[in-house]
Amino acid sequence: MGDAERERIVDVATRLFAELGFDGTPWRLIADTTGVETGTLTGLFGDKASLYREVMLGVHQAERDALVEAAASFTPTRQGVIDLVDAYLDFHVEHPQVVALWLQRWIGDAADIPDLEERVRSLSVMMASAVQEVTAPDIDAEYMIWTIVWCVHGFLSGGIQHPGPHRYHARGEPLSPQALRRFRAHLHALIVHITAPQDDGAG
Repeated sequence: MGDAERERIVDVATRLFAELGFDGTPWRLIADTTGVETGTLTGLFGDKASLYREVMLGVHQAERDALVEAAASFTPTRQGVIDLVDAYLDFHVEHPQVVALWLQRWIGDAADIPDLEERVRSLSVMMASAVQEVTAPDIDAEYMIWTIVWCVHGFLSGGIQHPGPHRYHARGEPLSPQALRRFRAHLHALIVHITAPQDDGAG
C-alpha cells in the first residue's frame, strides 16, 4: 500500500476522531469507512491508539509549521503580535478538524494516551517567548497566548449564541465572512489592550 493510500486512511481517521472522539470510534468503523480490512489497518498502524497518535502528531506538526512560518517574520511590536494571531486564526479556520480533535481531547477523550498535551504546551511556550517583549508588564505572556487559544477554539466550535436577525455565528452553522471579520476585529482590540503601549501604527 502506497503513501497516498496511507494518507487517505489517516485523513479519514482524522475526520472520524474529530466527529466521534477516539473513544467513540471503533477500529471496525475506521476499516469500514476507509474500505480497508481490519487486518490491513493493523499491519499499517499497529492499533487504534497508534493511529490516533499519528493523527494528533500530524495536526500538531501542521499547526507548528504554520506558526513557525509566521514567527519567522515576527517583529516585537503590537502589529507583530496581531499578525501572529491572525496566522493562528487563519490556520484553524482552514483546518476546523484540528479544533474538534482538541476539544474532544479536552473533555477527556483518549485519556489513556499521554504526552500529547506537552507538545502543545511547548508550542505555547514558544509563542509566549516571542511576544513577551511586547506584553504589558501586568500580563502573563503564556496566559495571553492561551487566552487567544481559548477564544479561537470557543468561537470556532460554539459561535455566538444569541438569536435574532443580527446573529453572526451559531454552533453548527457555516462560518460567514462577516462573523469572521467581527471576531478578528475583537481579537485585534484584545491584543491592543493587553500589549504595552507603543507607537507602531496598530492603535
